[in-house]
Amino acid sequence: MRNLIIFGLFVMAMIFVQFAQAQTVDEVLDKNIAAMGGREKLGSLKTVKMEGNMSVQGFDLAITSTKSHMIGVRLDFDVNGTSNYQIVNATKGSVFMPVQGMDAPQDMEPDQYKSTVTQMDLQGTFCNYKEKGTTIELQGKETVDGSEAYKLKVTLKNGIVATYYIDTKTNRVIKTTATMNVGGQDMEVTTSYSDYKQNADGFWFAYTVVTQRGTITYDKITTNMPVDESIYKN
Repeated sequence: MRNLIIFGLFVMAMIFVQFAQAQTVDEVLDKNIAAMGGREKLGSLKTVKMEGNMSVQGFDLAITSTKSHMIGVRLDFDVNGTSNYQIVNATKGSVFMPVQGMDAPQDMEPDQYKSTVTQMDLQGTFCNYKEKGTTIELQGKETVDGSEAYKLKVTLKNGIVATYYIDTKTNRVIKTTATMNVGGQDMEVTTSYSDYKQNADGFWFAYTVVTQRGTITYDKITTNMPVDESIYKN
C-alpha cells in the first residue's frame, strides 16, 4: 500500500512538473509576442519589404527581401553588376546566381527549401505555435553576449529543430541556432538579432542581423504594401 501511495505521489509530481513547464513556456512566449506588438498586430502583417546592405568580407551588397504571408519569399541582391535572387513559395524554391556562373535558375536543395519556407510565416514562430504543429521546450536560461536569455528548443512540423534565445529583459529574440545540411554536410547555422525598432506602421523588426556569411543592416522596412505575387514564381 505504501508503495502505491509513493507511486501515486510520484505520478502527480511528474504531471505537475510538466504542467508547470508548459505554463512557463507559454508565459515566455506571451511576453515575446507582446514585445513584438501583440497577437492582433502581428496577425495584421501581410507583406514586408526589407531593404539594406550585407557586409561580406569587406564588400557591401545591396539586398532586398520581399515576403507575403504564407505565399512567398524573395531575396534579391546585386553583386559585381549581376542581379541574383532566391525564391521560395508553397511548393518549391529556386536560386539564380549569375555571380557564381549560373545561366539559369536552379532548384533549391530539399534541406535548404525546408529551412527557408518557414520564413513565409510573417506572424512568427511563436504565434499559435500549437495549431501550426510546432513543439517548444524551455531549457532554462543562458548568457548570450552578456545578456541573460531564455533558451527554447523549437521543433517545427516539417522536422526542423532550432534553438531560440529570448532576452529576459526585452523579451525579444537575440539569437537562433539550427543545424542545416549544406552540400551534404551538416553545419550549425547561428543568427544574431539586434537594433530592434518600430517601422512607420508600428511593427517591430531587428534592423541588424548577423550570420556566418556576414552582417545585414536594414535601413528601410515597409509593411502591408501591395506585392505582385508573380515575383514568387520559380
